[in-house]
Amino acid sequence: MEAGPWRVSTLPSGPPQFPAVVPGPSLEAARAHILALGPQQLLAQDEEGDTLLHLFAARGLRWAAYAAAEVLQVYRRLDIREHKGKTPLLVAAAANQPLIVEDLLNLGAEPNATDHQGRSVLHVAATYGLPGVLLAVLNSGVQVDLEARDFEGLTPLHTAILALNVAMRPSDLCPRVLSTQARDRLDCVHMLLQMGANHTSQEIKSNKTVLHLAVQAANPTLVQLLLELPRGDLRTFVNMKAHGNTALHMAAALPPGPAQEAIVRHLLAAGADPTLRNLENEQPIHLLRPGPGPEGLRQLLKRSRVAPPGLSS
Repeated sequence: MEAGPWRVSTLPSGPPQFPAVVPGPSLEAARAHILALGPQQLLAQDEEGDTLLHLFAARGLRWAAYAAAEVLQVYRRLDIREHKGKTPLLVAAAANQPLIVEDLLNLGAEPNATDHQGRSVLHVAATYGLPGVLLAVLNSGVQVDLEARDFEGLTPLHTAILALNVAMRPSDLCPRVLSTQARDRLDCVHMLLQMGANHTSQEIKSNKTVLHLAVQAANPTLVQLLLELPRGDLRTFVNMKAHGNTALHMAAALPPGPAQEAIVRHLLAAGADPTLRNLENEQPIHLLRPGPGPEGLRQLLKRSRVAPPGLSS
């Protein structure tokens, strides 16, 4: 990515003024202009807390951002925050500027910095479906906290799953026809898992795993993806409880239809136990809605309704 053209006009006092633009983008030219500005102008913040580095990052001006970051690095202000708590790194991530993200990380920006909502660069990428930003973080080689929680108690992987669920509504049984937005968000899920995100982590408010979140959204494509993960004890994972309910309990409570049937069958094939009971002492079969629709699932779940000793808690 190349910076848009810019130049320095008169040096104002007070808040930073975004420079006017002229041709000639390059790192050398950017360094010359930044040197002419001086540190006082680079460290100044406007009424929203933005520095010139925040503005350069938001507009995708790579070389200007790099040159400004070099100066802020010297003054140990590379992680200066604007009014919402965003560092230049978080601004670059939200603006989908992966090269600037990678540059800032290589220059020493704090990779685990969070905004006023507790969101890290990974949360931002997951929220908006920005696989290029995740790749930039990966390429930088910095150590990032894949299990960091935002103020809602969500890890980046939880966030990515929730964002994907929204993009895939109504539920789609065929991933080949996903929208561009859904495909990008699915890529983020894949990348976070490849980076080592823990798929068994439970979000804090209701103890749901990513599997519970996928089932709750009636998303059979995502359920299948999560059940095909190569690592860990699949049977233990599929039977984890969220406030007493397994993923199979949640699947049984879904509205009848193809999505529900596909999810229940995926879960059972992966080792979901239909005999486990929730806090109300209900087995999944008890949560099926009345009517002829779920009759096939009712017969499927009836095969083993009596829980062996020790499995009903």
